[in-house]
Amino acid sequence: MCCRPDIGFVPTPPDAMAAMLKLAELTGKDRVYDLGCGDGRLLIAAASTYGCSGVGIDVDGELLDRARAGAAVEGVGDRLSFIQGDLFESDLGEATVVFIYLLPHLNLRLRPRLQAQLHSGARLISHQFDMGDWPPDTCLTLSPSAEDSVIYRWRIP
Repeated sequence: MCCRPDIGFVPTPPDAMAAMLKLAELTGKDRVYDLGCGDGRLLIAAASTYGCSGVGIDVDGELLDRARAGAAVEGVGDRLSFIQGDLFESDLGEATVVFIYLLPHLNLRLRPRLQAQLHSGARLISHQFDMGDWPPDTCLTLSPSAEDSVIYRWRIP
């Protein structure tokens, strides 16, 4: 492992994954980044369903091996890459969509990097946690679900 994780792997519930993908308004032209991608299920679903390409970044090498294997099984391994690294040091400049499911203090720490590196029109989708005083363009509450998930979307101006 390259660095100490700030959070353990918590899989996104299937209903929240579906809502995140829909809210992202994905197309085959999108380059999707999943920061803290875990086993890559969200990226794999995005590539399989919408034909986009993507990058998953996580600190856990075992989860990344599972992500690579899952992408290969689904036939999208050629469009996805999974990188073991620190998401706070990663170059996000190619992303048109960024998915996150991080704790609030991590979102706030990541926010300046996202605002500086993402291009106009890029979408940021967060499961469960907002970005402090940066109001989302859209906020969707999924009920009834196992944990009443909230999905936030920001579009970079």
